Amino acid sequence: MRHSLPLAPQFYVTAPQPCPYLEDRMERKLFTALQGDQAQVLNDSLSKQGFRRSQNVLYRPSCSDCSACMSARIVVDDFKPSRSQRRLLKRNAQFERRATSPWATDEQYELFRSYLDNRHADGGMADMDIFEFAAMIEETPIRSRVIEYIDRETGTLAATCLTDMFDDGLSMVYSFYDPAHTRASLGTWMILDHIDIARAAGLPYVYLGYWVPGSDKMGYKAQFDALEIYRNGGWERLGDPEAYEDDLHPLSNDPIAEQVANISFPDGRSQSV
Repeated sequence: MRHSLPLAPQFYVTAPQPCPYLEDRMERKLFTALQGDQAQVLNDSLSKQGFRRSQNVLYRPSCSDCSACMSARIVVDDFKPSRSQRRLLKRNAQFERRATSPWATDEQYELFRSYLDNRHADGGMADMDIFEFAAMIEETPIRSRVIEYIDRETGTLAATCLTDMFDDGLSMVYSFYDPAHTRASLGTWMILDHIDIARAAGLPYVYLGYWVPGSDKMGYKAQFDALEIYRNGGWERLGDPEAYEDDLHPLSNDPIAEQVANISFPDGRSQSV
């Protein structure tokens, strides 16, 4: 017989480990499994509460003495590109978008390795082999697409983004690109293109993952207009990026049990532990 998992799943907490974004910090994640018939509904619901997907896991930062990581999304209807972003859109007309099912290819992996070796050689993915890469792309229990960008002049793959489809937007799960295209600013350009995709589909948001004030790796997201961050249990428009503190007193963070109890689920219930 086939059974559906309950919409209020069990939550777990990872052991503390060094933070990849801020020096001298330790990170901890609250996470739950994403599987079963209700995976899409659960993903849609928790993503609106600051969670992100990694394969069949949903997670959210739950550090004991820091709250720097804040989920970020762009309000599509309110977004207005800057002058430099408009120039970038014109300059990158040579790239053609191609959406495919979530299936990993050798060409994608070669591009991924080139990107990591050039940009994130000391990151957590640096040792990822082709089988782990395939798992990252293909192990998705929800509606996902691989958005490829082809250089029309050479016919080669220039950039790729694994994109999840929510009921209210698109989520850029992970993107990578050819580091040789430095002038093309492909990381920024893929975000701009996803805004266009969402607008054409009538979707209100583009989810960008976490914005981390004080982190060079994640600070670029504040350059986008109409950016919202998930903070103190709700979405708010980003103000002056310099005004956000990247740390809190340990007693300022709620205990794990309270954090979980405050999570809302599609059927309107809250989960207790």
